[in-house]
Amino acid sequence: MPLTRLVADALGVVTISLVTISGLIGFLCILYSIYFRSHIRTQGYNRLGYFTGPWVIRIVFILFAIWWGFGEILRLEFLRQEGRVLHTLNLKWQDIVCKCYIMSNLGFAEPCLFLTLVFLLRASLQKTESGPLRKNWNLKTAMYVLLCCFPIFALQMMVVLFGQKFKTHMHIKEWGYFFRFTSEHHNDIARCYYPLMSTILLGVFAIVLTLYMFWIGRRIYSLVISKGLQKRVLILIISVSSFFPLRVVLLGLSILSKPGDALFEVIAFLAFLSLLCCAGLGVCMLVYYPIADSLAIKKLQDIEDRRRIIEEYNDTFSLISNQQQGSISFRNIERDDNDHSGAFVELSLFSSSQHSTPVGSPRLLGWPMIPSTAP
Repeated sequence: MPLTRLVADALGVVTISLVTISGLIGFLCILYSIYFRSHIRTQGYNRLGYFTGPWVIRIVFILFAIWWGFGEILRLEFLRQEGRVLHTLNLKWQDIVCKCYIMSNLGFAEPCLFLTLVFLLRASLQKTESGPLRKNWNLKTAMYVLLCCFPIFALQMMVVLFGQKFKTHMHIKEWGYFFRFTSEHHNDIARCYYPLMSTILLGVFAIVLTLYMFWIGRRIYSLVISKGLQKRVLILIISVSSFFPLRVVLLGLSILSKPGDALFEVIAFLAFLSLLCCAGLGVCMLVYYPIADSLAIKKLQDIEDRRRIIEEYNDTFSLISNQQQGSISFRNIERDDNDHSGAFVELSLFSSSQHSTPVGSPRLLGWPMIPSTAP
């Protein structure tokens, strides 16, 4: 097997494995979000309802990441080799797969992924009455994401559908690699390109949103008091602002080599890896950690409630105990008084010769009991 083919197949296997693992993690995070929302609603923790507000947009963010990963698998030449899944398709349908990949990933999934991330960051700056707790916030945010994504999707569609006709009409020969579009045939295999115009459109979009995200991140960082949260904000903003533009740069450099070449496959894999890291950090910072922190707060709240109940129980027990001790002391006093009064024995119990009173002393109802002395 040629070295180029070996490199392409190895990177293809690694890409499929990473997409599968990230998809499973994303699915688990979706279940985690659903569990968190249902748990908060059923347990009545209304004070934590703010953290469940953007739960739909969090799930949508994960779904966009899974969609993007599935598109990256369809792009691979690894699946078009003889005896594999897409090899049964003729060249025309393989070309359609490449065109759909450009429109799906570069025109829809990646812009929507970045837009959703920005809207989730922006939600933390909104007021309660207009933020995630608002009734239709999730639906409106999803509509805003789709509306903002529509222009770049339409432009990418124009590049895919009319780019090849433009190249043929202009009879471009010099610098032809700058005008490659979607795919190229090689040994009955359609290899997917990254058109330069698509990359340029994605780059302009990335620059605009990166600047806006820097502005939002600066405001969030200035409002956050916790150093841990400040560190998270910095990691998220710097990482996303680095990985997404890095992907655009790598996609632009991919036009200098042909699909199937080792250099092209390495550049394409690094571009895939950069956006995978970007999406993974977004899922961790905007989906997993907020839910985990909220559940930790709930546990602390449960511990505090239990401590308060125990303290109230102890206070009540102490009060009851004090009352009982007070009644016992009162009874002891009464008992002492009775003993003092009962220290006199009735006359009828003793003979008159035992203890006589002195002459002239007042007559008592009985004599005082003489304590027994040790022999």
